[in-house]
Amino acid sequence: MSTRSRIAVLASGRGSNLQAILAAIEAGRLDAEVVAVLSDKPDAPALHHVASERRWARSPKAFADRDSFDAALGDALAGFRPDWVVCAGYMRILGPAFVARFAGRLVNIHPSLLPLYKGLHTHARALEAGDAEHGASVHFVVPELDAGTVLAQARVPVEPGDSPETLAQRVLAVEHPLLIASLQWLVAGRVAEREGHLEVDGHPLFIPLRLDCAGKLNG
Repeated sequence: MSTRSRIAVLASGRGSNLQAILAAIEAGRLDAEVVAVLSDKPDAPALHHVASERRWARSPKAFADRDSFDAALGDALAGFRPDWVVCAGYMRILGPAFVARFAGRLVNIHPSLLPLYKGLHTHARALEAGDAEHGASVHFVVPELDAGTVLAQARVPVEPGDSPETLAQRVLAVEHPLLIASLQWLVAGRVAEREGHLEVDGHPLFIPLRLDCAGKLNG
């Protein structure tokens, strides 16, 4: 019987981070299996990266309200028995009941150096602020948008003449290794989250881990 960690992925788009997870598993760099891909977009390309029995997708418009959709999503997700739930390009805000149901094993990757620039249009906002650095963060999900405890970050320089598009491409290049490195620590049991505080290898983590040029996390 497999002892690999069971990962479920929530995605709304093409699934580039999901592809990175699957590639890392195939290469033997991540001791896990993707047991499900779930989406709020029935036509999301991400769904086609796994077999049909590992897919679930419904339009929120088919439900009476947000809570009803979240309950259906949560029931479907629980049926796949995930150890970890990864929001990878999932563009819908998760309600408090859903977050509470999967608390401590629900993580998200966000394209900014949190707590800066929660929400959308992060690259344009970093440029407007004149930041010298930008990047991405992996954090635990809480009901408040992009406000959960940050596990790890990757930083990139903001170059003269950058546009939101060029900066987005530079950030995307570090998003994938950041997510894989974070999942490596999570599935290995090196990270524990308790009431908004993180422990790494049994020690408190006061600042996020940082991705180095070799794709490894360092304290």
